[in-house]
Amino acid sequence: MSISFADIQAAAERIDSYVINTRFEKSRILSSILGTEIYLKFENLQFTSSFKERGALNKLLQLSDAQKSSGIIAVSAGNHAKAVAYHAQRLGIPATIVMPKHTPNVKVQDTKNFAARVILEGATLAEAAVSAQSISEEEKLVFVHPYDDEQIMAGQGTLALELLEANPELDAIVVPVGGGGLISGIAVAAKTIKPSIKLVGVEVAAFPGAYNAFHADEQAIDETGVSTIAEGIAVKTPGRLNMEVISNLVDDIVIVDEEAIEEAINLLIMIEKTVVEGAGAATLAAIQAHPQLFQGMKTAVILSGANIDSRILASVLMRRLVRKGRIVRYLVKISDSPGTLSDVSAMIGELGGNILEVTHQRMFASLPVREADLYITVETRDAEQAEEILQQLQVKGYLAELVQE
Repeated sequence: MSISFADIQAAAERIDSYVINTRFEKSRILSSILGTEIYLKFENLQFTSSFKERGALNKLLQLSDAQKSSGIIAVSAGNHAKAVAYHAQRLGIPATIVMPKHTPNVKVQDTKNFAARVILEGATLAEAAVSAQSISEEEKLVFVHPYDDEQIMAGQGTLALELLEANPELDAIVVPVGGGGLISGIAVAAKTIKPSIKLVGVEVAAFPGAYNAFHADEQAIDETGVSTIAEGIAVKTPGRLNMEVISNLVDDIVIVDEEAIEEAINLLIMIEKTVVEGAGAATLAAIQAHPQLFQGMKTAVILSGANIDSRILASVLMRRLVRKGRIVRYLVKISDSPGTLSDVSAMIGELGGNILEVTHQRMFASLPVREADLYITVETRDAEQAEEILQQLQVKGYLAELVQE
């Protein structure tokens, strides 16, 4: 095995003063909804809003004085970049972070705020990694890998020590899987402390690398390379060291889709009042998608990070309202005459609908010149009220329908 339990214990002592032992609490409401005792580990409350600080700091603290002086380099589009940059700044180590060219500006700026030199190179993370390796060799910088590294794995494994110290009766731990650094570290620690504990990894359907390697005789839906809301686990191929541990110690790896992750993000906001990024919500999504794996168990759910783009978060919240029938769009065909629009608006208002947007389409519709298409976006209490409004529009003689796309 690439790392030992002793390595993880040493890492815990090493990083103890600098990394938060985050909240670990039972969620009564989620437990009731999902039929298993859910215990949430709020790694989204770390200073840089993700668990990545554990491994990054453990790695940096073990550099020699000469290595610290010359500096380090990492490749990342998000959480690893922030964690490395933050702790490098705090320790006085020059840091270079290579990020793909199309990394969102907010993530680039977050990394620059920790005094790191940021280089935008490559269209993908893989291309950025090639550039980072080249710079590492040219400038003699220590390369800090995001997951395929013993010291990174040992640092991430400290999370399991906290879980089982807080609740020795845990039956299962659900862990998001990208490259595999987190689950491999957790697996070594958790299985040493409690060999009977069940470890389940979670991947997003678009990036099932570890799933396919783990289930050698099974085929996941492989859409590798497409975009995903869970960009923190959007890794094509798990690390070699990580996969060695996963194959030996992890009990199962499951797949979740985009809609399940969006629903989990919403649940955590609505019920726990906590913001979690797509990768962090994948663990809760797994329990929703595969409830049979966790029935009657005390299950630790790792909320691995909170670094979600505000526009993505807003979109997720609005899309859920649409799915639940809380926001609907009607197409109403009206005569293009004075007062008709106000009559329709008044009717919707009287029925309790809140009009959010109105589009009055005359010029681009294949309609008689005296008619118009009226697209009305309305906020309602629920799908039942939305249907009631539609029926009343039709009773009043309007040709009206719900627009689903």
